[in-house]
Amino acid sequence: MAAAKDKTQTKHETVFISEADQYIFGQGTHYDIYKKLGAHLSNEDGVEGMYFGVWAPNAARVNVIGSFNGWDENAHELKRLGPGGIHGLFVPGVGTGEMYKFLITTPDGRKLYKADPFANYAQLRPETASVTTDLTDFTWSDKLWMDKRDKQDWNKEPMAIYECHIGSWMKHPDGTKEGFYNYREFADRIVEYLAEMKYTHIELMGILEHPFDGSWGYQVTGYYAPTSRYGTPQDFMYLIDKLHKSKVGVILDWVPAHFAVDAHGLECFDGSCIYEHPDKRLGEHPDWGTKIFNYGKSEVKNFLIANVLFWMREFHVDGIRVDAVASMLYLDYGKSAGQWLPNKYGGNKNLEAIEFFKHLNSVVRGSAPGFITIAEESTAWPQVTDQVEQGGLGFSFKWNMGWMHDFCEYMKLDPLFRKNNHYAMTFAMSYNSSENYILPLSHDEVVHLKCSMVNKMPGYQIDKYANLRVGYTYMFGHSGKKLLFMGQDFGQEREWSEERELDWYLLDEDLNKGMHEYMKELLELYNKYPSFYESDNSWDGFEWLNPDDAENSVYSFFRKNATGKNNILFVLNMTPIRREGYRIGVPKRGKYKLLLNSDEKRFGGNGNEIPKSVTAQVKPSDFRNYSIAFDLPPYTAAVFLF
Repeated sequence: MAAAKDKTQTKHETVFISEADQYIFGQGTHYDIYKKLGAHLSNEDGVEGMYFGVWAPNAARVNVIGSFNGWDENAHELKRLGPGGIHGLFVPGVGTGEMYKFLITTPDGRKLYKADPFANYAQLRPETASVTTDLTDFTWSDKLWMDKRDKQDWNKEPMAIYECHIGSWMKHPDGTKEGFYNYREFADRIVEYLAEMKYTHIELMGILEHPFDGSWGYQVTGYYAPTSRYGTPQDFMYLIDKLHKSKVGVILDWVPAHFAVDAHGLECFDGSCIYEHPDKRLGEHPDWGTKIFNYGKSEVKNFLIANVLFWMREFHVDGIRVDAVASMLYLDYGKSAGQWLPNKYGGNKNLEAIEFFKHLNSVVRGSAPGFITIAEESTAWPQVTDQVEQGGLGFSFKWNMGWMHDFCEYMKLDPLFRKNNHYAMTFAMSYNSSENYILPLSHDEVVHLKCSMVNKMPGYQIDKYANLRVGYTYMFGHSGKKLLFMGQDFGQEREWSEERELDWYLLDEDLNKGMHEYMKELLELYNKYPSFYESDNSWDGFEWLNPDDAENSVYSFFRKNATGKNNILFVLNMTPIRREGYRIGVPKRGKYKLLLNSDEKRFGGNGNEIPKSVTAQVKPSDFRNYSIAFDLPPYTAAVFLF
């Protein structure tokens, strides 16, 4: 432990927990509580060491045991600091890199060995101890990004999100069983890939510490620690710093809906239910086998809200995607009669969770206006992205799960039946202005026998890829920000598994290489032309040309630029039938310049040509005075600039 001893030679501020700290935490508004609870390098009367703090209100006794005291259960008993239940102790000589746990002795004499809820680092699973570290031991170089971020209105900016699971994106050729890349090694590779493809953000799955790989990080034990699977907290900081310097934002999956029941985690932390609700009807998810946070408890709300601020401030994270919001908003979510309790008005709304979200988003917005909060909310709950002052929950964006469902169900259809389901693809625009939406094609769509995106498509292999190119074009033309899960942009054919890497070898195949090239060009257009993104949440940015051509299964619409110039026209043929001389009413005279033809051979298409430029004629069509006409190839997306 020489490195740990060397570390203590640096002078650190004295850490202590005052009566004011305890009071504010009890009120649920101590947003820096993570600087007090947990393990922090400290200096007391010139002596370097570690200050340990933990909230365990019902414990009879708390000891900190670890590698620094031989795991002696009688050494280093923490002092109860006040009636709020916080215990604290300074231990001289302890540096970084030491393993530790809190030994909780309950009033009835039971001994519980708990990881630190506020630990910033943990042992690699299956080991479960916390590890001391120093988060100040990193030099950031992303000031330009951070200064710019909080001045941006993300509703008016391009947002193309790459959802990524580090452990299965690419395996390390080192021969180890897991084959995990370190955060730093991953940084070098992912930055190059995102720059090539021109994604604006990356959404990282499974970063918060968790014991079971198969949970994908959605059953958390360490909310304040980046998983040690891929390295140290400083390694994770390096990853974020490098992404920022490459102008890529970082969004974390964040899971306040429930937590893991592993013995070293938050469940019955001090022998009683202090993080979860003590009534099983309010405190357990029967389907998931997890515990539900008690959102009515001030300290629990403080734990979660401070956690978001922690990732924002200490790790420079740019946003969170909040998992399973619907399960928090509805008391009866996933529960049968007798498994849940109504609220005080007799309804199924979780009033405490609603208030929690309003509190969270108000604090976040006041702390960093450019920080993004995204709700994965699968119902028609109103005003998810409205401001709290207007009665909303205050989120920046909401995943449009309705659009995702309609899109996938339509695209899976044999083209013969698409005309009878034509309006599934137009329905989302009827409610688009009600929220600030992200269109997600996430990991959830390519697991559990749902098939990969390309294998959802009908027809022969070449048809599948043609369908998917048209489908992606529809997605990028449609109002709303975009999210694609890793592998979808080159036509990953197998379902995703956290145990193996993506099938990168497919990029040697013509269809996959073509899909990859097509997505690269589509993303480039998306970033280049503000028409794609500057007015995503109103009709100011979108207009149908003909949403009703069910007989031909063709959709035509355009994205509008506020200047009236550089508008983008989309014409999408969802069938294998060539539409000769297909005519579309257009808003004005002039030339319509072809930007993208999804049927080009270099994209894996058949090579059917579309004119490079089409001039509008004074010929009424689709209730407009002007129109254009051209031969529209089978399963083809045509994108024009005008």
